[in-house]
Amino acid sequence: MKENLYLTFSLNNYLYGINTVYVEEIFTLPELTTILEVPQGIIGFVNVRGKILPIIDLNLKLGYLSPDYRLTDSVVVLKWEDLQLGMIVNQIHEIREISLEQITIEFNQQQELVIVEQTNIIAGVVKFPDEIFILSNPRKWLADVEKQQLLSWQNNLEQEIFENNVSEIQTNNSELLLLQNPKFCPNATLEERKVFKQRADNLRLSTKTQDFKNFKTLAVIALNDYLFGIDLEMVREFIDIHQVTPIPCCPAHIIGNMNLRGEILTLVDLRGVLLNFPPQGVVVGSKAMVIEVEGIVAGVIVEEIYDVMFSLNLQKVTAIPKTIHGINEQYCQGAAPYYEKIMNILDMPKIFLQSELIVDEAI
Repeated sequence: MKENLYLTFSLNNYLYGINTVYVEEIFTLPELTTILEVPQGIIGFVNVRGKILPIIDLNLKLGYLSPDYRLTDSVVVLKWEDLQLGMIVNQIHEIREISLEQITIEFNQQQELVIVEQTNIIAGVVKFPDEIFILSNPRKWLADVEKQQLLSWQNNLEQEIFENNVSEIQTNNSELLLLQNPKFCPNATLEERKVFKQRADNLRLSTKTQDFKNFKTLAVIALNDYLFGIDLEMVREFIDIHQVTPIPCCPAHIIGNMNLRGEILTLVDLRGVLLNFPPQGVVVGSKAMVIEVEGIVAGVIVEEIYDVMFSLNLQKVTAIPKTIHGINEQYCQGAAPYYEKIMNILDMPKIFLQSELIVDEAI
């Protein structure tokens, strides 16, 4: 992916962005194992497929109190050099293309109150169209001694998992004196605790049985209440639609052109190809997904963005269930579970290169 793409998310009612070069995957917040005597901001860890992942709450690093965690929170897995770190966020938004020229280090008085003295975490701010605080390289968030401490914990705990051949850490026997007290999210209800625990159990997979090559990262979007997954390698960014210019003598699914930072982008509506729905047009402020397939670039209209970085186990891909009607299956590679729902995985090269879409005639 391009190096000027930023994953945007909300935390404590502020909008943040981090360069996608640091982002590995995203999952909903699971139950965490808490540890005492940790670097500031580290609230615990979770076992992710046999790897120990420390979890950071930037609220604590930025000088705020840590709020009660919610089932709707997510963890963004970041990686730099040899250290992985999970970052809690309240809501994932979208991937945006942001140039260096848009990022300024000139903060107004209110913005300075937000970042206080944490310039090692906040690299700058984008002021238009939304105010987005841009996070710095994650390696700057922790001191060298803190990073070494985390690496030591990770290595020792992962060795315990390997030697004991267990799916969870036995805290009573741990030489690191891991403590389950205070409990993670103590104000959660019993039902919420069950969900947090189930999520942790789902993440805790044996490295002996898991083939990591069988994972693919997808963007997940909705069209007419159907969920679709798209290989993230083909997704450049998500954008707001504005000032669309109709193109004369084009098929109905070609909505028009718009100017995207000096690049003419053709907008297409896939609902006719995928669902046999007539094109419904767009309104200002609607979203589009910028797709690039073998040199063809187009904006695909989406109704809702569910996920911008979903890690899919390809072993879970099946044929589209017979209970799902109305989808043109020839343009799908199969179906897979997306939490409690089913998503259909789109074959974007086939849609753009072999279908009646004929995007290249309009570009």
